[in-house]
Amino acid sequence: MAKNSKSMVPEAREALNRFKMEAASEVGVNLKNGYNGDLTSKQAGSVGGQMVKKMIKSYEDSMK
Repeated sequence: MAKNSKSMVPEAREALNRFKMEAASEVGVNLKNGYNGDLTSKQAGSVGGQMVKKMIKSYEDSMK
């Protein structure tokens, strides 16, 4: 997580972690709670990409 994650509201951190786990599950990446430094760049990128896709879709749906 980011350096400033300690200043993040605990509920927001939990929600972000749930969102990340959900996105990882959708792309077939097995994330663990805590350290995931053993992931390849491709795996980590696919999780981040899926998160962005879901955020964009959510925003577009809210515009309708």
